[in-house]
Amino acid sequence: MADNPDLARYIGFVNTNQETDMKTVLITGCSSGYGLETARHFHAMGWNVIATMRSPRAGLLPASDLVRLLALDVTRADSIAAAVAAAGPVDVLVNNAGIGVVGAFEATPMNHVRRMFETNTFGVMAMVQAVIPQMRARRAGVIVNVTSSVTLAPMPLAAAYTASKQAIEGFTGSLAHEMAAFGIRAKLVEPGYAPTTRFAANTDIPVADLIPPAYADFAAPIFAAFASPPQTTREADVAEAVWQAATDGTPQLRYPAGADAVALAQGA
Repeated sequence: MADNPDLARYIGFVNTNQETDMKTVLITGCSSGYGLETARHFHAMGWNVIATMRSPRAGLLPASDLVRLLALDVTRADSIAAAVAAAGPVDVLVNNAGIGVVGAFEATPMNHVRRMFETNTFGVMAMVQAVIPQMRARRAGVIVNVTSSVTLAPMPLAAAYTASKQAIEGFTGSLAHEMAAFGIRAKLVEPGYAPTTRFAANTDIPVADLIPPAYADFAAPIFAAFASPPQTTREADVAEAVWQAATDGTPQLRYPAGADAVALAQGA
């Protein structure tokens, strides 16, 4: 190599650019649905992917030097600290972990509402607070908070869930102003209704238990509409919206994801 300075310079150029351009994303809630598909998408685009979930399982993502699985419970401060320390420098944080609930608010136990807020709202805030110092020190980074199309229009049987996601909408809008002073962008991705995800399965309360007899007539047509929606969201729609939010370099705040979410955002 010493006899070929052009080759040496080329190799040095490639190595330097690989070190500079290789980005790292940390994604919460990667065991299924949007988080899993988003992790696959970023991996396919050549990023280092830190895929987190409460109980990591081998085989969910491609075997690759660019993929690491980490245990993370966003409701526990010690778990957040350990995961962020193990992840190292993160260019993009995607807060995707969440708990869904569908049912009459009257029948939804307050302990479940609080548990949902611990994940959907306070867990997001805690993750953001944990990564801000490193991003601020580098004066670079993107925070993408995944909410829901329930924030785009009032929807029945989703009062508590909507509240947990609307809180993050307001939080992120305000945060974006603070972070812009340090070269950090904060974004919102708002997925629509995706019947192929485990939204209704990630709660320990069956939906039927949250529909008292007095609400049966009200709920019946709503569930019938859920069964045959005119437009839906695919996991790939959300992964692409997260990718755009993370990489487009613009100050755009909101990214509706999925045909139904886009229609709501446009007032259709």
